[in-house]
Amino acid sequence: MSSSPTPDAIRALREKAELTQTDAAALVHSGLRTWQQWEAGDRRMHPGLWELFRLKTTLIERPKTGINQ
Repeated sequence: MSSSPTPDAIRALREKAELTQTDAAALVHSGLRTWQQWEAGDRRMHPGLWELFRLKTTLIERPKTGINQ
């Protein structure tokens, strides 16, 4: 059974995915204020939403950088 992520884990994955809090909230069909509460530790993110966010962030394609890419 999954548990709720820590605020640091939520923030770290959002930053790794290069998403704003607004974009991250929209990705899991949530509001900005709720996302801010999750990152601040004022509210716990449901494990199902955490799983959804993790899955969706792995599907986001980032542009490749570099001269030959």
